[in-house]
Amino acid sequence: MNHALITGASRGLGRALAEALAADGWRLTLTARGAGELQAVADALGATAIPGDVGDPAHRDRLAAAVPDLDLLVNNASGLGPMPALADYPLPALRELVETNVLAPLGLIQATLPVLRRRKGALLNISSDAAVEAYEGWGGYGATKAALEQLSHVLAAEEPEVAVWWVDPGEMRTQMLAEAIGAAEAAQADPPEVVAAALVRLTARRPASGRFTRDGLA
Repeated sequence: MNHALITGASRGLGRALAEALAADGWRLTLTARGAGELQAVADALGATAIPGDVGDPAHRDRLAAAVPDLDLLVNNASGLGPMPALADYPLPALRELVETNVLAPLGLIQATLPVLRRRKGALLNISSDAAVEAYEGWGGYGATKAALEQLSHVLAAEEPEVAVWWVDPGEMRTQMLAEAIGAAEAAQADPPEVVAAALVRLTARRPASGRFTRDGLA
């Protein structure tokens, strides 16, 4: 049975992907900061819940120790940060966002790469169109996702035994999108289950490492 570790698994795309992979027969280890929500998801799916902050090196070590047979790492956990113009962006907030959206995923990748190499596993980093498009107010978040994409691109070159995919899922009906653009507009987006189903198909196809958009996953 394949084994996946999903970060940010208590809600949104992380939860939807956990549900879709469980339905496809995967064994799951799930993590998120909200222990109660995470445990409810894990209980419903027969998964293992390890609550905590992936920005904490000790938590990353606990996660890596819990998945000695890992086949798929999904770096889904992400922060939005403030959304002023870059001229007014508070640098301490950007530093914190880089820690959350770039350094934490890379730290977890480093911790799990030995087993992913050994099992010829896969790495899935969730990105955004803000990584490649210029949207007013999205400069801080977009810069962190651009950095995550470049890390993914280089990892794909450096780790031939591991499939490395970075995916722009497009707008989804999530709490993060509602915080960014408002609840009414976010309600018009597709539910994350649509993207989750496409990501399960991606894992089944196991294409070569690269960047994918929602349309490319269809």
